[in-house]
Amino acid sequence: MVKDIDSRIPERDRELFGRAWKLTRENHGDCFTFYLPGMIRYGDVRGLYPALSLTGNRCQLLCEHCKGLLLEPMIPAPTPDALITKCLKLARSGNSGVLLSGGSDLEGRLPWRRFYRAISRIKSETNLFISVHCGFLDFSTASALKEAGVDQALIDIMGDEKTAQEIYHLEGLGRVIRSLEDLFRSGLEVVPHIVAGLMYGRVQGEYEALRIISRFQPSALVIVVLNPLKGTPMATAPPLPPIEVARLIARARVMMPNTPISLGCERPRNKEGELMEALAIHSGATRMAVWSPKTVDLVSELGLKPLYQPTCCSVPYREDFSNKLGIPT
Repeated sequence: MVKDIDSRIPERDRELFGRAWKLTRENHGDCFTFYLPGMIRYGDVRGLYPALSLTGNRCQLLCEHCKGLLLEPMIPAPTPDALITKCLKLARSGNSGVLLSGGSDLEGRLPWRRFYRAISRIKSETNLFISVHCGFLDFSTASALKEAGVDQALIDIMGDEKTAQEIYHLEGLGRVIRSLEDLFRSGLEVVPHIVAGLMYGRVQGEYEALRIISRFQPSALVIVVLNPLKGTPMATAPPLPPIEVARLIARARVMMPNTPISLGCERPRNKEGELMEALAIHSGATRMAVWSPKTVDLVSELGLKPLYQPTCCSVPYREDFSNKLGIPT
C-alpha cells in the first residue's frame, strides 16, 4: 500500500513531503491519533463529544459554504438553562466534553455574553472538556470565555479579503486577524481551522492563512476540506484534489514543526477521500477525524502506532478520554 501511495506523489512534491515526514517524526514520534467526534457514527459507535448550538438552527451570517445547514445536526441549546440541563445530562451519560457552537450575527459574533454563567456552572459541576467554535470575537469576549472555564477556542482562518467578504460575509480579513490576536492574548488554548478549497473548490488564500497562523503558537491546527452541501451556492463546486490538501498540510508542517496537525471531519467520503487520508499521513498530519479501514492499515504499515479518541480532533490525546470507548478499527 505504501508503494501505491508513493506513486501518487508528484516528483515536484517529493522533497517537501520527505521533509515534512522527517519533521513530524522528530517532533511528534510514531503515534497517530484517530478521532471520532460526537455527532458522527463509526459502525455501531458514536463519539463522546457532541456539538450544541446556542442559536438552534438560526444564523444571520449565512456563509456561502454552509447557509446554516451545519447547525441542523447539532443539539439545540438556545438558552442558558437549556445548555446547563443538556450538558449535565451529557456528562452523566459518559461524554468526555462538548463543542459549543451556533449561528452568527451579521458581524460574525455568537451570543456568548448570555452563556458565561452557564458555562461556568457546567465547568464547576462536571468534568466536561469544553471547546467553543467561537466566531469572530473581541478581547473582552475571549477573556470572559476563558474566565468561565472554556478549555479551547476553535476559529476559522482564511487568508484573503475576497474569501472573508464574499464567502464569510465579513467586512474584511482584518476582523479575522484581530479575533485571532485577541484569542491568543486572552490566554485561551487556540485551534485554528482552515477550510481548504473554500473559494468554490479552488485554493486561494489558504497559504496566506498558514502564514497568519504561524505567527502564533496554536495548540493544534485543523485542515478541513470543502464538502459541497446541497442547498448552498457551492453545491456543484468541484472537489479539491487530494494532492492539493496534502501540499497544504506539508507546508503547514514545515512552517509549524511542533504543532499537531489534523485532517478534520469535514471532507469528502469517497475513493478520493481515502487517498486524501493516505496523503495527509505522508505529508505530516498527526491526527485525523474519522477514518477508513485502509488508512488504519497504512498507519501500521508505516510503522506508526494508532491511537483512538472519541472526541473532536482539536482535543489533545488523553488516556482518560480514550479509555471511555473501545472504537473498532
